[in-house]
Amino acid sequence: MVYELLSANNLCSYYKLNENPGVTQNRPVSPNKFAFLDRADIAERLIRFSDNKQTQVIFYLPQMHCSSCLWLLENIHKINPGILSSRVNFARKEVFIIFDNKATTLKKVAETLTSIGYEPHISLAGNHDATKKNTDNSRIYKIGVAGFCFANIMMFSLPEYFGLGQQSEQEIGLAFKILILLFSLPVLFYCASEFFTSAWKGLRHRFLNIDVPVAAAILITFLRSIFEILQDTGNGYFDSMSGIVFFMLVGRTLQDKTYQAISFDRDYRSFFPIAVNVVKDSSITPTLVQDLKVNDVIQIHAQELIPVDAILSKGNAKIDYSFVTGESVPVQKNIGELVYAGGRQTEGCIELIVAKTVSQSYLTDLWNKAVFREEKQSKNLFIHQISTWFTIIVLTLGISALLYWHLKGQPTLGWNAITTVLIVACPCTLVLSASFANGNLLRIFSKNQLYLRHPDVIEQLQKVNHIVFDKTGTLTDSKHTCKVSYEGHLLSPHLEQEIAALLRQSIHPLGVAVVQTIEDRLQHAIDMLPIEVANFKLYEGEGIEGWVNEKHIKAGSAKFVNINSKHEESSVVYIAIDGKVYGKYLISNNYRNGVRMLVQQLKKNYTLSLLSGDNDSEKSTLQTFFGLDSHLLFNMSPKAKLTYIENLQKSQSEYVMMIGDGLNDAGALKQSNVGIAITDDDNKFTPASDGILHASKLNKLPALLSLAQKNRFIILFGFMLSFIYNVIGLSYALSGTLSPVISAILMPLSSLTIILTCYFLTRYLAWKKGL
Repeated sequence: MVYELLSANNLCSYYKLNENPGVTQNRPVSPNKFAFLDRADIAERLIRFSDNKQTQVIFYLPQMHCSSCLWLLENIHKINPGILSSRVNFARKEVFIIFDNKATTLKKVAETLTSIGYEPHISLAGNHDATKKNTDNSRIYKIGVAGFCFANIMMFSLPEYFGLGQQSEQEIGLAFKILILLFSLPVLFYCASEFFTSAWKGLRHRFLNIDVPVAAAILITFLRSIFEILQDTGNGYFDSMSGIVFFMLVGRTLQDKTYQAISFDRDYRSFFPIAVNVVKDSSITPTLVQDLKVNDVIQIHAQELIPVDAILSKGNAKIDYSFVTGESVPVQKNIGELVYAGGRQTEGCIELIVAKTVSQSYLTDLWNKAVFREEKQSKNLFIHQISTWFTIIVLTLGISALLYWHLKGQPTLGWNAITTVLIVACPCTLVLSASFANGNLLRIFSKNQLYLRHPDVIEQLQKVNHIVFDKTGTLTDSKHTCKVSYEGHLLSPHLEQEIAALLRQSIHPLGVAVVQTIEDRLQHAIDMLPIEVANFKLYEGEGIEGWVNEKHIKAGSAKFVNINSKHEESSVVYIAIDGKVYGKYLISNNYRNGVRMLVQQLKKNYTLSLLSGDNDSEKSTLQTFFGLDSHLLFNMSPKAKLTYIENLQKSQSEYVMMIGDGLNDAGALKQSNVGIAITDDDNKFTPASDGILHASKLNKLPALLSLAQKNRFIILFGFMLSFIYNVIGLSYALSGTLSPVISAILMPLSSLTIILTCYFLTRYLAWKKGL
């Protein structure tokens, strides 16, 4: 049935990938098997996103096991045209599917998956990950069988080791040979199966992977042993073959355990230090998103990311789902409608009732989606090319050694040479030095609250030669401003409270500073009750406006409130009510601790620029930080910041890192080669960035960048260590004096040596830099 299905859709090349793809289907899908998915209340518990055009869902497929599974699942749109796209996460055994609501349904998608052998595991218990338990203990079983057979083969070979039983008791000697052969068969056909399977798949795809020489060594040793038994010249080398398999399996298990212990955990909580305001008993409490519970009431301001699926209970919601779908047109939501995680509120403050707890893996996947940033080619491709050529060289050396010793009249040394060469010279150590160094570095960065999108960003950091800073919210501390003063018409406490209600709809640092000042002054003078703000609009880089208690209030730049401005002594928020300018709030900037030292350290190795949307009243202060040779530009709109970075990249061939607060800097962050968003534990996550840095760790930026530079040295050191190991090992292997069993022990030990060396060297360098 599967063949007919694939043939009808011109997908028969599926069978060229693996011999046993998927799971055998013995009967068609029952028409009522997934009928429950037609119920809206049940479907909502599985759907990650849905609008009038498309629906997005993630299914867990425990049957997924090989490259052909991946190929078929990512081409499933040819079988069900209603499916727009599918993307497989092979490690998690998940498929992320987007389908057209008008062309198919969730039920039909599940039926399609089942019909080709991948019935989705659907859990409605709420904890999807809890159902995924690693029950694959096959390698442990193989180690047990290989160890048992290896020990018994050695026991039956004792007479051979000590030169006994050659002249007498020939019947017992023959029986021992038969037992040794029988014990070797499970080792060859069961325990060593993963080496042969991996090598065969690589060869079928015309790729020499690291298991090709290992499989060849095992097979050569076995055939050579059979030949000796048939020629009655000895018991063969079944003990060596069994030892090779046993020690290789043990080594790989230890290698995997080590990787799991020190590799970077790409869990959502490791990436996003996001908190959200929870409304309870008329008070607001900042709460970490992972601590949110169903039915909690959360408050989301303009330009904030919605971290959970929730129901709109208050406010005017216009949600930008470009984070999810790539379409930037805001969607109007009404009271009582479901709002999905990943949307960004564009107008005013809203309140939502949590419908589902935070979807950790989903938001992690969203950050890595290609709708925000073009996928970069793998930077480690050259490593795999080295591994391929290394394997070719190893095979050539092994065959040459075999022929050389045969021509010398010493075939035993020849067989020893080819066997040990194929085992001892492992190209996998070349790959390990890069992957483990990068993984551990990401782990160290995350402990210092720098969260990078992908390991490739580390290599991008190494190329940076120009750093561009935003000022407000990046170098300035929006939570601890020195002074906020007011000039203009006298404002009553109630009027100031209305101004604060409007400014509270935005999370711009200047607005936050004004709101904090008003609240501190009025908290004992007036009952600070919540005030409704209607028809709120945010103008990026200019200001905000809205209706508060039938008053039309505008707050922002001088141009925004339609007045001619002169140079001010500090940053300014002008206030206009019903078309009349009432006055202005003057904010003196309080720069973050250590900014002066931060700039001085970075100037030693990088060209620096500063781009600010404010006026140049702080220019003289900033010049004391940056010096006269740095580029300080003011009154820069978001578009002007983006254009400036484009010019640096194109006309000056600079490799630019942009550091901003993610509010008005999304375009500049995305355009830069590396974009780092600064966060103060607010919900200011910016998907256009390549990394997130907690504001309290900004002073550690020079040390973090320096460690990224040192990472290249760590990788090269690992390469050198691997090269030295391979040269020494090959020199003994080519002479034919190295035992195959010893080489099987040395190979995994070399891998573990590379892993631990990269790990401890990275940790040592991080410790030296105070990280």
